[in-house]
Order: sequence, then structure tokens, then C-alpha cells
Amino acid sequence: MKIHLNIVNLFIFLVFFIGCRESNTIEPQKSVASCEGCHTNYEHLMKVYTPDTVLPSGGCGGEAPHYEPYDRVFLGGMGFESFKKSSHYKIGCTGCHNGTDGTDDKVKAHSGNFISHPSVFAEQKCKSCHKEIVEKFPTSLHNGYGQMRKVAIRSGYSSYKDFEKLSPSHKEGYKKNCSTCHANCGECHIVRPLAGGGGLANGHNFVKTPDMIKTCVVCHSSRGGHAFLGIGSGTKPDVHQTKGMVCTSCHSGKEMHGSGNIPEHRYAYEMLPSCESCHPNVKDKNKYHLMHYDSLSCHVCHSQKYNNCGSCHIHGLGARIPSYLDFKIALNPIPKEKGKFKYVTVRRTLAAPDNWVEYGLLQYPNFDALPTYNYATPHNIQRWTPVTKVESGEKCYTNCHIRKEGDSLINSKIYLFEKDLLEWEKNATKKITVDKSLPQEWFK
Repeated sequence: MKIHLNIVNLFIFLVFFIGCRESNTIEPQKSVASCEGCHTNYEHLMKVYTPDTVLPSGGCGGEAPHYEPYDRVFLGGMGFESFKKSSHYKIGCTGCHNGTDGTDDKVKAHSGNFISHPSVFAEQKCKSCHKEIVEKFPTSLHNGYGQMRKVAIRSGYSSYKDFEKLSPSHKEGYKKNCSTCHANCGECHIVRPLAGGGGLANGHNFVKTPDMIKTCVVCHSSRGGHAFLGIGSGTKPDVHQTKGMVCTSCHSGKEMHGSGNIPEHRYAYEMLPSCESCHPNVKDKNKYHLMHYDSLSCHVCHSQKYNNCGSCHIHGLGARIPSYLDFKIALNPIPKEKGKFKYVTVRRTLAAPDNWVEYGLLQYPNFDALPTYNYATPHNIQRWTPVTKVESGEKCYTNCHIRKEGDSLINSKIYLFEKDLLEWEKNATKKITVDKSLPQEWFK
């Protein structure tokens, strides 16, 4: 996966690094005997900082960019100037972080009930001003319920609620390796996400609408950002991106903050945007939509190739099926949530029977309960794609229907067949392969 993400990660790192260095302009120094005095004195921070013992994890995006501990807590630049004019600044450092102000003793300043990330304790620290958001955020998709659900089900349980029944080492492994992108308030609005190196992103300034590149793509790099920006070889940026749209054009703050109901997984979430929100009455727009509206997901016709990877050895070898671009159509694996579609695009996942061997679970006891390919909605939409764009005079289905020419089956590679599965994937995934569902005349 890291090979495909080098360009994205380099761009993100340069944005962060340049922004960080610009913020380190040396200003007239205050006494260091206060929270603000210490954290606005860059030279002092360099003298008293505590070296890292554990570096931030970049999750599936590879290694996280590195920032020195003193860079991550420095208050300076235009961001800090903006912060000083805000209502949050008036609360005071200890109002959010606790600790002791008015001292140059680092241990005393950070003693007692000091909190480095107050939004982790949003009920106590944020709710008085942001009541509705705080009350609903426990139901936000950014808490990772879908991921926890799959780990729990493959471990022999039935729901995300059972995640707490896993062994302590298993849960610790998940925390270290899988939840690095699951955000709280601060990681969207104040600091860099851990996958982006952590630390203050802009002098402690609060940003109401997160920046797409500096925040969203940092976590959603391998799939969302990679596709939306057209990073993959031979792919184009999503048509919505070329028209000036960003993540929040479709994914509003109201959606991100939670609905009040905990979803089993992201496609069960009632607040997800839909194509029809901006494209009403799309079924009647042309004959292709009319023919396939109730059987094919929009992405079957309008997606390009997208990132896949698989067989993750968590905290060990990583993804043993490295990142690759592919496009696969399969039977709908979540008919309960997306019931009108028979065929959808799917993406290979990181699941493997021995995902957690480094944390004491040699084999998932119920691995075959879920397929190794997920329902996929790649953010790489084009009006005309390799599947739908045909040469003049050719049939509209030339690039999507299978046909036999000699001993070859043309177009078969865009479908997921049982033969495409590795041996350990077959029992779990053959239920969504197309082997017995496609028209038999295609193969004659």
C-alpha cells in the first residue's frame, strides 16, 4: 500500500511541515512561568521537552510524518493570533486542560488531573457550549463501530456491542493499530490526526470546517483521498473534485457528529449522503439508468479502478497482499441495507484468519461469517468510464457484458468469481461471487 500512497503522503507531509515551520517565527518572549509563556517560547520548549517513547502510527497509510514534541505543542504564527481572538481562548488553558498555571515547573504545571486532549472528555469539557454535538457524537461513524463489529463477529460474537468481551491484548492491539484514525473533536478541529503526526495543526486555532487535505485525506488516504484526487496510475480525479467540491460538500458536520442512533456499520447509517440528493429523478434520465436502476449500484457504471489490499498481519508484516488497483463487480454483500441492488462494486479487505496472531489469537474462530470483500462506494466517479465508454458503432454493453471469443471470456476480469479467491477466502466469500448468477448466454 505504501507504494501507491507515496505521492499523497509526500504532499500531506510538505503541507504540514511547511505550515509547522512557518508557525515557529520567534516572537518577543514572555516569562515561561505560565502555560502560555512556556508554549509560546520555542527555544524554551526545545530545552524542556520530553522525547517520544512511542511514535504516532500512520495506520493503513504507512508511517506517520514525524514532528518533534516541541513542534507539536508550540503556540505561534497566524493560527495562534486567530486563537487569541476566539471565545475558546477566553476559557484559559487550565479551563480545558486542568493542570496548574503560573509556574515554570513543568512537572507541577502538568500535575494532578492534567488533560492533554480535553475533547476525549467532551462530556466534561465541551458539552456546556456544544450540548447537541457532544450528546450525539458517541453515535458518530468516527467511533469505528463497523470495524469493531467485524472484529467481534469473526471472533465468535454477534455485534459491535460484544467488542468489549474480547481479550485485553486483542483490544490493545486494536487500539494501537486500527483506531488511529477514529477521531474525537480535537482531531478534526484543532490538532493533526495521529496518522498525520499529531500535535497542534495551526497554533491551537479552532477550525470549524476541517481542511480536506490536512485533515480528511490524512486518515482517508488509501481509499477516499487516493481515489478522489486521482492518485492511482491511469485514474482521473473524481468529477466532483474537478468541479471544486470537497469532502464536506457531501459529508456535512451534522452527518459527522452522529444521528443519535449507533449504526452497526457505515452503510447502516441513516444520515449518509446519496447520489439522488444532488441527482433527483436520475432513473428517468436515460435508457441505461432505466434498465439498470434497480439492479446495479451507481458505482458499477461510474467508478474507475480503486485501491485494494488484504491479509493484514496486524503489528507484524502488515498487508501481505500489498495495495493494488482493481475493479470488481459482485453480488451485493449487504442486501439488508442496500437491497435494491443485485450487483455492486466490492473491495478486498484486510481480513485474514490470523489477523491477530501477534496479540494471542492464532485464528479467528468465526472467520467465515463475513466475506473478505466489502461493499464499496469508491470516490472516483466519472460520467464515462472504461466500463461504459465504447467506440462508435459498438454496443453499449461492449465493455461490461461477458462474451466468449474463441477460448477467451472478454470482460470476465471485472467480475468477482470464485476462482479469483485465495483458498482461505473461499468459504467466507464465495456467497457473493457471480459464478451462478450471470446470464448463461454470456458464456456461450
